[in-house]
Amino acid sequence: MKIVSVETFPVDIPTRPEFTIVSSLGEHRVSRYVLVAIHTSDGLTGYGEATVMPIWSGETQAGAIAAIHEILNPTLTGRDPQDVQALSDAMDRALVGNPFTKAALEMALWDLCGKIARQPVCKLLGGARRSSEIPLKFSIGAFPPERAAAVAETMVQRGFRSVKVKVGIELRADLARVSAVRSAVGKDFRIAVDANGGWSEETAIAALPELARLGVNAIEQPLDRRDLRGSARLRQRTAIPVMLDEAVFTLDDAREAIYAEACDLISIYPGKNGGIARSIAIARAAHSAGLQCVIGSNLEWEIGSAAMLHLAVAIPNLADAVDHDIIGPIYHDRRTGTPPIGIANGRAMLPAGVGLGVEMDQTAID
Repeated sequence: MKIVSVETFPVDIPTRPEFTIVSSLGEHRVSRYVLVAIHTSDGLTGYGEATVMPIWSGETQAGAIAAIHEILNPTLTGRDPQDVQALSDAMDRALVGNPFTKAALEMALWDLCGKIARQPVCKLLGGARRSSEIPLKFSIGAFPPERAAAVAETMVQRGFRSVKVKVGIELRADLARVSAVRSAVGKDFRIAVDANGGWSEETAIAALPELARLGVNAIEQPLDRRDLRGSARLRQRTAIPVMLDEAVFTLDDAREAIYAEACDLISIYPGKNGGIARSIAIARAAHSAGLQCVIGSNLEWEIGSAAMLHLAVAIPNLADAVDHDIIGPIYHDRRTGTPPIGIANGRAMLPAGVGLGVEMDQTAID
């Protein structure tokens, strides 16, 4: 069996206005992503998803399509789709960076492998280590306190029991937002905060007493992604776990963060890390260092979320005190995969079936 072609499908889907993510990096109002299909000589098709965003990794929809057709498609065509690691290495040799673009193709390769073996992808990753239902936290943008509280109340009614509040813009407003959410959800609700690298070290230190008083259970990427020393110093000042996200794209990034003792948790997911296998490598490095991993998000659609779920059930060190971000499908005004990812009572369900368990919904691209 050989790869015969790669197709790309640019799709633009608005986020639901009430859930628009506003952070220190800007606003996420429309997801301009790329769905991919890898076709084989035996008539099988594997699907992937590139959740590209220029403010995150520097990738764009048009750039991803050009990279795939001009560079990565010729790299893959004629090769065995089951040689996932070799093909990932070949993509790295052919193109520097572009992790979300490469991850879309790697997802599609895993999808093909599962279909060939008639197994779900998580079985190919070593088998499930936990329940197929993954607990989630919803994300609240950097809204005024009243609006943030209203979103929190809505999500509580939908069965969520954990939240992440965006901060990192202006300290007083940040803390007022977190306080409003705490008042809305009650004392037993899990609340994390995510600065997306927007705080200075001085500001983050000033925030710590109030974050502790409000019962925050994690501080995600408090400082600039390059400031591992500052993150390590901050970590020494608080009992609240510090999580790194933007700082850890690659396995080398993870090793540097671990060596610097810059975090208690590492956020991983296939898009940011360049594929499922690369996320697993980071999880294993973290596990060896005694750290747990949280499944992060770039507001993926169905196929990307399926890849995240297979990753979540397979890794040895999925965080249990901080919940996960497989929430993209409910943040958009339409779905792109069939069957749609099941999200109920604050949990996402691993799709049944072989491969990733999700096919591209043709109506989403018409």
